[in-house]
Amino acid sequence: MITQEVVKATPREGRFNKNAARRVRVQGKIPAVIYGAKEPSVAVAVDPKQILRILHSDAGHNSIFDLEIAGSDAKAKAMIVDWQYEPIKGSLLHIDLKRIALDKVMRVAVPVQLNGVAVGVKTQGGILDQVLREVEIECLPGDIPSHIDVDITNLAFGEVLRVSDLPHGGKLKFLTDEHAAVAHVTAVKAEAAPAADAVAAAGPAEPEVAKRGKQESAEAGSGKK
Repeated sequence: MITQEVVKATPREGRFNKNAARRVRVQGKIPAVIYGAKEPSVAVAVDPKQILRILHSDAGHNSIFDLEIAGSDAKAKAMIVDWQYEPIKGSLLHIDLKRIALDKVMRVAVPVQLNGVAVGVKTQGGILDQVLREVEIECLPGDIPSHIDVDITNLAFGEVLRVSDLPHGGKLKFLTDEHAAVAHVTAVKAEAAPAADAVAAAGPAEPEVAKRGKQESAEAGSGKK
């Protein structure tokens, strides 16, 4: 999906090691590399807030934007193809960008969005299970959808929605197996009754101390001293 976003990047020079990457992050940027379109790879630094905004948008990593590198007059259409998060804090550590040629088809994974409430859930007591959340397609960059919508209102209990049932337009070529299941309405799993319920039904067990107390009282009543 082509957007109006413009990402400004600054070239990185010198050694590209952990210390250099750390210095980039201290400056409020994250290291990145841009490659593709038969041009040399360029190491750059970009604003992590802007990259996160793109990743969290409707089109997500399928967003195509303009990349401007400081010191260069040329603009490039680019897409985020890989990114790395810090495992504890969740902050971005690094991204890979790819130059995009708008006149060449490309393969991308697009989310599948289910719309409506399935009749199998609404009136037949089933639950909806989405098996496939993305499908792989091939198309021109300008035709990449942010997601593929499908109405599941008529999906009944026991029925399966397959890739072949998704809306197929002339501009998109589905690469995922057409017979692959996307979603289905299945039965609610019966929960096994906990073993503790059987114990509770029999009544609370007497503590051992109480048993001993009753025994001692019985002995006292029989005249034992």
